[in-house]
Amino acid sequence: MADTAQYINERFQRFMHGIGERYEPFIRQHLSKVYMVLASTTAASAVGALLQMRGTFDLGMLAAIASLVLVLGLHFYKDDGKNYYTRLGMLYAFGFCSGQTLGPLLDYICSINPAIILTALTGTFVTFGSLSLAALLAEQGKYLYLGGMLVSVINCMALLSLFNMIFKSYFVQITQLYVGVFVMAAFIVYDTQNIVDKCRLGNRDVVQHALDLFFDVLSMFRRLLIILTQKEEQKQNDRRKKK
Repeated sequence: MADTAQYINERFQRFMHGIGERYEPFIRQHLSKVYMVLASTTAASAVGALLQMRGTFDLGMLAAIASLVLVLGLHFYKDDGKNYYTRLGMLYAFGFCSGQTLGPLLDYICSINPAIILTALTGTFVTFGSLSLAALLAEQGKYLYLGGMLVSVINCMALLSLFNMIFKSYFVQITQLYVGVFVMAAFIVYDTQNIVDKCRLGNRDVVQHALDLFFDVLSMFRRLLIILTQKEEQKQNDRRKKK
């Protein structure tokens, strides 16, 4: 046991040393702030979801409207070096409202199998951590070319969603869910390297960079929830038919 702990510690120290050699101190400091803000925004989202599920505080449709307004506000209310805490508050409010909009889905999943939430949460955390580390340890700027491709895929998926509102194809719906997971995974890699690149060029907007990663995490988590829930529903339906 002691040998295993020592081995893990040595690997961790080697990893930190590698990160320290690869990135300048100001980039490491910026990344630390971004991940801290991302973690606190995720916590705000969790609070919003819990309050909605328990019926303590439910904004209803206002949560979706507020989320849209806050995202647009963060987009147009640019960082000027003096409005950091205002924009940070807007980001936390967006995280809270996003949790509120996620609450009904989580409540429904709890009625089927609460373990799905933990599985999706674990999968999202492990995927995000692994891909972020891979992006940071990869050659600098290696995956920035993915940006244009990913935007094109997202646009195609949006068009398919509009068409599917009319045709209501189950195959298209399932395909979009699975493709969406891989697209969000690719966005994690791209956004991580993009944040480093922007920071190196002088853009140190912690709030915007944390928002980019939060979008990736939330989108992946939501898709994993739906995929796992559909699988569980199928299993339960098969059991009923056998009975």
